[in-house]
Amino acid sequence: QLMGININTTISFTFAIGSALAAVAAVLYCSSYSQINPMMGSMLGLKAFVAAVLGGIGSIPGAVLGGFVIGIVESFTKAYISSTLADAIVFGILIVVLLIKPAGILGKNTHEKV
Repeated sequence: QLMGININTTISFTFAIGSALAAVAAVLYCSSYSQINPMMGSMLGLKAFVAAVLGGIGSIPGAVLGGFVIGIVESFTKAYISSTLADAIVFGILIVVLLIKPAGILGKNTHEKV
């Protein structure tokens, strides 16, 4: 606000851009299927959340790295192990990473004094 930037407008504009990108992604995703149901994107949403948590919440490079890790692990699992185990292995990797480093790969541990 001190720099002359309206915060409410910026937040609204960011939300509108995110919503528009989600709508475009939904149209592209649903255009390749002949039947549409409300639970179509639930696994994609879970994997996006896993990628964000894996990389570190609040870290954009961490989310990108988490997405790459999830994609590569899933591709190699489907190619060399089993396509039915791909989701289980992805979620297993999330559990292992959170046990080792709870903030994620690039996340920063913050300690709050009470």
